[in-house]
Amino acid sequence: MDHIAVRPDIDETAVKERQTDPADIAAELAEAKATAVSGSHPDDWVIGSDSVVSVAGRLFDKPRSRDEAADHLQFFSGKSLVLTSAVALARGGTVDWTHVDQAELDVRSLSSDFIEAYLEVEWPEVSYCVGVFRMEGPGVQLFDNVLGSYFTILGMPLIPLLGALRERRVLQS
Repeated sequence: MDHIAVRPDIDETAVKERQTDPADIAAELAEAKATAVSGSHPDDWVIGSDSVVSVAGRLFDKPRSRDEAADHLQFFSGKSLVLTSAVALARGGTVDWTHVDQAELDVRSLSSDFIEAYLEVEWPEVSYCVGVFRMEGPGVQLFDNVLGSYFTILGMPLIPLLGALRERRVLQS
C-alpha cells in the first residue's frame, strides 16, 4: 500500500491553551493533523496522531533541551506517568473516526546519575518524545510497571486503527 508522510501545519499551543483534559488534547491534535493534511489530499484517507503525558496532574511537552529532559525525568521519578494517545482518520478535510487510549507507566525511582547516563545514550533522540523515552530502546528501563497497549505507548493506538481501516476497506478483511 502506497503512503506518504506529511508534516501538518497546525498550532499545537492553541489547542493546549484551550483544552485541559489530556484525552481532549490528544484527540483534538490528532484530528487537526489529519484534517490539515487531508484538505490537500482529498481522495486519500489520512491518519493523524498525537500523545500527551501527564504526571501528578501536570501536562508535559517534549523537552526543549537536555537540561529540561533531565528536569522532566527527575519530576517523573517515583510517580505514575499517564500517556494518552489518539489517532484520527480524515478524508476530504473531514474527520471520519477518532480513537483515544491511555496507558499508565510507573516510573521507578531514578537517581541523578542514572538520568545523566540515560540522556548520554538517548539524547537527542528522546527530544522528539513527550515522555522522554523510547519504549523500544533503553527507555524501558525507566519503569517498574506498565499497564496498557504497547502501541498506545508508542504513540499510535494501532489495533483500533487497523480495524477502522478494514471497516473502510482500506485494508483487506
